[in-house]
Amino acid sequence: MGWFNGVVVYFLIWWLTLFAILPIGTAPRPEGDATGGWRGLPDRPRLLMKVGLTTLVAAVIFAGAYALITSDWLSFRSGWLALPEK
Repeated sequence: MGWFNGVVVYFLIWWLTLFAILPIGTAPRPEGDATGGWRGLPDRPRLLMKVGLTTLVAAVIFAGAYALITSDWLSFRSGWLALPEK
């Protein structure tokens, strides 16, 4: 995997991980809240903490994906997943 492909794969993993982590620690506001805001808006979104956590989790997932992609364990060029030669 080249550096550009690695950056693209990491960005895709990071983006998907962000949407998985965003709801962590949020709770809807009570119905009788008089602040006038939308009821699904959290009081403290803690976005910086969530971006950091997303970066760490995405790095771990990317490390596993990189190890799997660069290994011969899962290869379409050789092994049991390869197409038969003509």
